Amino acid sequence: MKMSETQVVAFHEVLEMVEMLREEEQETLLDIIQHRLRERGRERIVQNIKKAREELAKGEIRQGTVEELMREIVK
Repeated sequence: MKMSETQVVAFHEVLEMVEMLREEEQETLLDIIQHRLRERGRERIVQNIKKAREELAKGEIRQGTVEELMREIVK
């Protein structure tokens, strides 16, 4: 659910609303937010992996060990 610009709620207002919830509701809200953050993190990892694979396939990056990288830098 996306909010239009006229529906934006200030952060402090959200905190005040959360304070009005029962403790159990606050815990449920926290669980939901943590779950969503984990999902977004997973999605970012998947996108980074896809991008890295594409760059590797295009020859834009190389694979190697740390030692090989250091030899390249020193050259």
